[in-house]
Amino acid sequence: MTSPIRTERHDDVLVIISDNPPVNALGQAVRQGLKEGVEEAMSDDSIKAVVIRCDGRTFFAGADITEFGKPPQGPNLPETLDAMEAGDKPVVAAIHGTALGGGCEVALACHYRVAVPSAKLGLPEVKLGLIPGAAGTQRMPRVVGVEAALPLVVGGDPISAKKAEAIGLVDAIVGEDSLEADAIAFARSKIGQPVPRSSEGTANEDGIRNPDLFDEFRARNARKLRGFDAPNAAIQAVKASTELPYAEGVKKERELFMQLMGGTQSAAMRHYFFAERAANKIDNVDPKAPLIPIRKVGVIGAGTMGGGIAMNFLSAGIPVTILEMQQEALDRGTGVMRKNYERTAKRGRMTMEQVDQAMGLLTPTLDYADLADCDLVIEAVYESMDVKKDVFGKLDSVVKQGAILASNTSYLNIDEIAQATKRPGYVLGLHFFSPANVMKLLEIVRGAETRDDVLLTSMKLAKTIGKIAAVAGVCPGFIGNRMLSPRQQQANALILEGANYWDVDDVLLEFGFPMGPFQMADLAGIDIGWHRDPSKVTTIREALCAAERFGQKNGKGFYDYDEARNRTPSDEVKAIIADFAAKEGHEQRSFTKDEIRERLLYPMVNEGAMILEEGMAQRASDIDVVWINGYGWPLWTGGPMFWADTIGLETVVAGLEKHSLPVCEFLRKRAETGERFN
Repeated sequence: MTSPIRTERHDDVLVIISDNPPVNALGQAVRQGLKEGVEEAMSDDSIKAVVIRCDGRTFFAGADITEFGKPPQGPNLPETLDAMEAGDKPVVAAIHGTALGGGCEVALACHYRVAVPSAKLGLPEVKLGLIPGAAGTQRMPRVVGVEAALPLVVGGDPISAKKAEAIGLVDAIVGEDSLEADAIAFARSKIGQPVPRSSEGTANEDGIRNPDLFDEFRARNARKLRGFDAPNAAIQAVKASTELPYAEGVKKERELFMQLMGGTQSAAMRHYFFAERAANKIDNVDPKAPLIPIRKVGVIGAGTMGGGIAMNFLSAGIPVTILEMQQEALDRGTGVMRKNYERTAKRGRMTMEQVDQAMGLLTPTLDYADLADCDLVIEAVYESMDVKKDVFGKLDSVVKQGAILASNTSYLNIDEIAQATKRPGYVLGLHFFSPANVMKLLEIVRGAETRDDVLLTSMKLAKTIGKIAAVAGVCPGFIGNRMLSPRQQQANALILEGANYWDVDDVLLEFGFPMGPFQMADLAGIDIGWHRDPSKVTTIREALCAAERFGQKNGKGFYDYDEARNRTPSDEVKAIIADFAAKEGHEQRSFTKDEIRERLLYPMVNEGAMILEEGMAQRASDIDVVWINGYGWPLWTGGPMFWADTIGLETVVAGLEKHSLPVCEFLRKRAETGERFN
């Protein structure tokens, strides 16, 4: 087999080149070739300097993740990098594309680093539940200082070449089209000078002078770090660089790395890494079906959802025509969109010029005829089958043939909606999550007649507008809301049986959700769907509405809220629930946190099993993608189906039976045979 590493002599400079598409991952053959290339340079007296670069679209973009969990094959990356750094001839990393993870560690082990302006560098291992494992936590702070290293190692987000140069990670910015020549010239300029070794750097003295840097960083980022093991281990590792000699710090990093690698969080996060990519693969479609060009989008409804949906396309530079029935509603909706953009600009995430550019692509209208030339039209109107069928009938008669018609429905039958048109093959569901301009998830609902090109175009478009998409079949609530329903039923049953509603919320908060079911109700508005008759009270929610407890919007829902929206349990609500429980004859008892958690989460797993059995999701990992991105299921557990695998399907079945809850045959059989979902 041909080695992915080759060397080229440029007089007294040896250029070591990696050609390992698609991203020059640091697999065994690459590591071997790198080590041999450096040894070749160091043993040849006619070679005075070394440049390391990559062919293709990127520098080394990280470790070969397919090697995780397999028996290691030498040489490992740390020994390869140590050999590189130990040489007395200048070694220069020539960076383009991304230098991430192990790729960034390669660059750190080089004596110098040059990069093109478009390059990005970073240590994203925390996103896989890990920390750098080839001395990145020890070299980085010694090169750029603790204050600059902590966000890179603990946060995991890459930085631009310009930022890298500003903090001392990159020594020079070179030409986009002259990387190799400029890197060779830079390497020649360093011949004869003592080489700077990052393991001997002293920039980490800022953390020695001010040891409070670590606690201050932890406090500033407490919300982001909550529940995750890897970021806290990363802080420990960077701190070790200020407390231990380099070699001892590397041992500490390895100890922390191995603990994380063997833990459930990293397994869960690696599962999610692959799950997100697998979700792009659609069963039973022709991958060669030509995509439909989407040059202009129509959105029906300028309310919260419609406006948010439109913003996704405007931000991606795609013109949008937005339709409303009344001028007042249209003006109000477009005004909210502009305010949302301006708020983003105030936070520094876009310029006012970009705000004007986005809004300049928007055409508000009251006339269906203005949607005629759209390539895609998405309705975001009232959740009523009759209303939606009426809308699709009008669209079918107005919008050009070959255009896609999509519904943002969260529950209704897409096939029934499609039959209101003469083009059911061009109809599908695009279920955005609120707020649609922020939430990452897009459930793409595949109708019985949805064409392959329509489905593939929608998946590609999801990427264009920055969404993570998963395909669902046609069933009530699709994947996400269908699984939410049994959780909500159990939450309501628990509080009637004596559980405190704040305890129910707190159990889910402790599990890692951003909020519990009753907090969520208060945030969304308890009066959504309320019939507006205070004398008709058949549920707790109706009783709260009758008492004008509508949620956060008026400062009182399940909870009482102060001006800062801090929540406090309400005596009035406790009395309302107690009254309901008494009228319906529910015996009151106390509940453990374990029982609350089991009754909330196990029925969700059972519903997920039924979704798989019915083919409403293509794979268990798609369900995990939906729940992590759409509902705040904690990433470090891998999603509901991976979590069930982790605790054991037999545990889930036993728990459901213990609480007299239904168990579907698909789940039971898997538990009995020791199978997993994933």
